[in-house]
Amino acid sequence: MANARRRVPGRRWLIGCLLGVGILINYIDRVGLSAATPELTRELGLTATDIGLLGSAFFWTYSLLQVPGGMVLDRFGVTMVGRASSFLWAVAATITALASGLWGIAGARLLLGVAEAPAFPASQKATGHWFPLDERARSTAIFDSAAKFSNVIGVPLVAYVIFLYGWRWGFGVTALLSLLYFVAYYVIYRNPSEDPKLSKTEHDYIVAGGGTPEGPATAGQSRMLGYLLRNRKVWGLTIGFSAYGYTFYLFLTWLPGYLAQTMHMNLMSAAGYSTIPWIFATLSDLLIGGFLVDHLIARGYDSTRVRQSVIIVGMLMGLAVIGAAFTVKPGWALLWLSIAISGLSAAAPVGSSIVSLIAPKGGAGTVGGILNFTNNMMGVLAPIVTGIVVDWTQSFAGAFMIAGVVLLIGIFFYVVVLGRIESIPDFAEAPPPDAVPVH
Repeated sequence: MANARRRVPGRRWLIGCLLGVGILINYIDRVGLSAATPELTRELGLTATDIGLLGSAFFWTYSLLQVPGGMVLDRFGVTMVGRASSFLWAVAATITALASGLWGIAGARLLLGVAEAPAFPASQKATGHWFPLDERARSTAIFDSAAKFSNVIGVPLVAYVIFLYGWRWGFGVTALLSLLYFVAYYVIYRNPSEDPKLSKTEHDYIVAGGGTPEGPATAGQSRMLGYLLRNRKVWGLTIGFSAYGYTFYLFLTWLPGYLAQTMHMNLMSAAGYSTIPWIFATLSDLLIGGFLVDHLIARGYDSTRVRQSVIIVGMLMGLAVIGAAFTVKPGWALLWLSIAISGLSAAAPVGSSIVSLIAPKGGAGTVGGILNFTNNMMGVLAPIVTGIVVDWTQSFAGAFMIAGVVLLIGIFFYVVVLGRIESIPDFAEAPPPDAVPVH
């Protein structure tokens, strides 16, 4: 089997890397605000609550459009929706650079959320089309780790540009990157059945290995949505993944601010030190959440047990955030944060890959939309709650402890509510409601 795999061309990995670059730029757009926080606070006189509101503005529209965006993906496909989305987020990023004042920036962030809403569900759906089951964790880890790696290069890059030229030019850099990605995506991406550069050998390999079939859902989009919302597995995955999302978005929006306030660092120092946990997170995402999971499953270990074990251990490691709540020493803070973010990052691609593993035919975009809607509502909640707690207590300790409680809730939903990781029956195959056993 390994020899056969080596003989298969690797067009799918080019597509996987393209998706990863898209998510990388997508997240650099987001973390640009994190890098600009000290400068915006100084120049515009914003409070921690104001920064929390700006951090959450993007997520209001981004979250609310996740489910509609997933339904549109299932209706029109990844190619068309991905092109429109990447073009619109380049436009929105440009407007962000031109905005001024609290409400001007907030409005631009709302628009950016509209533009970027389909990006993650599209990557989840495309990965299902392009990769067999035994490569699903690695392929998902490519774009999921890009979200973490954005903090390694994005925060220092934007912070350096802001240091030299001001915060507007920092956002201008993200606008240029977004435009370049639109051009690359337009030229390269096609679904497998549409790609003239995909060999028959590789296409057959993907299909034989369990690649998600292309084509519309067997039910209408509204009926599919209702069917999925009634499914226990969808909610187990959604709430479990969203618990990770709360802590992830806390770090994404507040880590440089935490280091600047609690450790008394300047802009460049905070941006530089904040990359350390994200370096470990990127490696953990790829090596543990990606390669190790696929390796263990290929060796014959039970796939559900492998995935749930990585998720549980990773989220338990996330509880190390509580350790960071009780130190004022930069070295200890970075150690606790690196443990927490690395654990969460190992669990993240595993959770994200479950979307295409449990989705019925034609429903991956909608399942991804449901998951990403709830997950990204944590992106609304976490910055606001953190800002309010910090303003109230003048400390991040309470905010970090709240994140720990949320993680424990997530573990319960992953283990008890999601249960065994297997495909939900297609809508046409599902038994009538009165025939569904009660669990």
